[in-house]
Amino acid sequence: MQEQQKQIFDWHVRVYYEDTDAGGIVYYANYLKFCERGRTEWLRSLGVEQDGWLASGTAFVVRHVTLDLKAPARFNDELLVTTQVTQVKRASVNFHQQIFNQQQQLLCTADVKAACVSIQEMKPVAIPAPIAEVIKRGT
Repeated sequence: MQEQQKQIFDWHVRVYYEDTDAGGIVYYANYLKFCERGRTEWLRSLGVEQDGWLASGTAFVVRHVTLDLKAPARFNDELLVTTQVTQVKRASVNFHQQIFNQQQQLLCTADVKAACVSIQEMKPVAIPAPIAEVIKRGT
C-alpha cells in the first residue's frame, strides 16, 4: 500500500534589520518566530483565525521544539517557510517545518509539538471537533 504524501504549506517572509544581530545575521530565536508565523498563516489559509479559538477558551501552546540551524539567513533575504503536519493526536499536533533562502538553500528545520489546552486551567484538552476537522483537511 502506498503512503499518502502530506500537504506542505509555503509562506514567504522577508528578513528585516530588527531580525538580525550586529553582523546582519538572523538571531537564532527569530527562526522560532518565523515558524510560528508559518503555522499561523497555514491555519489562516484554511479559514481559521486563532482569536476565535481563544474566545472559546481553547489555545494551542508549543509543548516541544527541536530546532536545527544549518546555515545563516541574512538581512533582506527572502525566506520560504514550509509547514507540514506530521501527526494529529487527541490533544496535540506535530509539525515539521523548514526554512529556505532565495537560493533554495535549507537554513533551518524545526519539529514542533503544539498541545491543545484550556486557557482557564492551562491543562491539555481534546482538540475540539471543528478544529480537528480543519486540521485534518489541511493535511
